[in-house]
Amino acid sequence: MSITIESILSIINKIVDILLVWIIFYYILKSIRNNVKLTLIFKGVIIIIALKILSNVFNFVTIGLLLEYIIMWGPLALIIVFQPEIRTVLEQLGRSQLLGRHKVLTVDERERLVYEIIQTMDYLRKAHIGGLIVIERDVSLRDYIEKAKKIYGDISSELLISIFFPNNPLHDGAVIIQGDKISCAGAVFPTSNNLKSNRRLGTRHRAALGIAEETDCISLVVSEETGRFSIAVKGELFYNLTIDDIRMMLIDELRPKQDIEEVEEEETYEENK
Repeated sequence: MSITIESILSIINKIVDILLVWIIFYYILKSIRNNVKLTLIFKGVIIIIALKILSNVFNFVTIGLLLEYIIMWGPLALIIVFQPEIRTVLEQLGRSQLLGRHKVLTVDERERLVYEIIQTMDYLRKAHIGGLIVIERDVSLRDYIEKAKKIYGDISSELLISIFFPNNPLHDGAVIIQGDKISCAGAVFPTSNNLKSNRRLGTRHRAALGIAEETDCISLVVSEETGRFSIAVKGELFYNLTIDDIRMMLIDELRPKQDIEEVEEEETYEENK
């Protein structure tokens, strides 16, 4: 059987077609993973499918019929009820950087970043000055940066403290850090509607949690009233932390994914020995 150019092109076409489908699924699942609400929706869909399979296996007529209606009308209901979350996924796909974060920090750059942030937060706590610092990771925060006051300055505790100083017109907004640069100040984020979060939390805390629910960023908060530290990451708010807690969490979260995977492989290897 002779191989023609047409057959080779046909094979290449099919391979590219399959790759495109996998890439689309990859970025959809990645966006779902970075959004707490959509993760819960995805788990719910998996549970419904599993129940439907069990009802067919064990011939549960009533629950099978009910699940058929849910599967039939469920997608339309999800689109209507969870329209904001679906829009968020599409926005994340548009903001995502296909080649990963814009800059992979060296060990020295990460240490300096953590040091300057810790120095800033410690000063704000002692002075009872509120502050919200957000560190961009894989999901771009470009849309929020464009609406804020551009800075693009080197990271330093002096600059961060001056931004959050009460007489500064930008002190009420958030600072966004990209890599080891302060990109902007005065950024405004959507506040979280999570009913499980403490209703007594202020606007900064709800904004920190809101942007952490939508993206994979790290949100750091200093309370103006109490001077307490909080960090929001992966859709969860950790409240009333010490300065050492913040330092250790920052070091852990800012590690490159490759380093994390290597550590996990080493731990798995040690456990299997």
